Amino acid sequence: MRIHVVDHPLVAHKLTTLRDKRTDSPTFRRLADELVTLLAYEATRDVRTEQVDIETPVTATTGVRLSHPRPMVVPILRAGLGMLDGMVRLLPTAEVGFMGMVRNEETYEAHTYATRMPDDLSGRQVYVVDPMLATGGTLVAAIRELIKRGADDVTAICLLAAPEGVEVMERELAGTPVTVVTAAVDEHLNADRYIVPGLGDAGDRMYGTAG
Repeated sequence: MRIHVVDHPLVAHKLTTLRDKRTDSPTFRRLADELVTLLAYEATRDVRTEQVDIETPVTATTGVRLSHPRPMVVPILRAGLGMLDGMVRLLPTAEVGFMGMVRNEETYEAHTYATRMPDDLSGRQVYVVDPMLATGGTLVAAIRELIKRGADDVTAICLLAAPEGVEVMERELAGTPVTVVTAAVDEHLNADRYIVPGLGDAGDRMYGTAG
């Protein structure tokens, strides 16, 4: 597994405002959307392309376009939805799947309650988006499902990561073609499995606590 921490002043600036507990939900959603686009720019450096011949107003030339099958973006519900627009803004031709996952608050294990994506992902590059890589359980379960369906190149895009979650992913997904792209790896998880210093519950801060 490869982890890439995006070191850029704009990333650090937006992340600082996301961390601030005074940032309201509309501002949080907007900044998360902007930050995801910056992370996606780095995450798609190795997106697969193919050559194409075109005519400019001046002459014939050769360019590139995204190859087939198109990449797939998979947000993990619900907080991952807040990252979707930022991804498809950069990859408008990508297909979108969904995974609904919930964490048992006693065991911290992740369980899948809904999926909406092709059964066969053979040859696909998949970008799975989830704001927080905390314990690692949710992303490990999601990526295992994607690999089981044939995905051969998976990139996880997270706003924040904890070292404990990174360690779990490295151990549980050893030998799997996975990259993690994040704005920061924070200090640790607290007793409630929240990232410290973190930014709180990303889903609640995006959408409120209804439900």
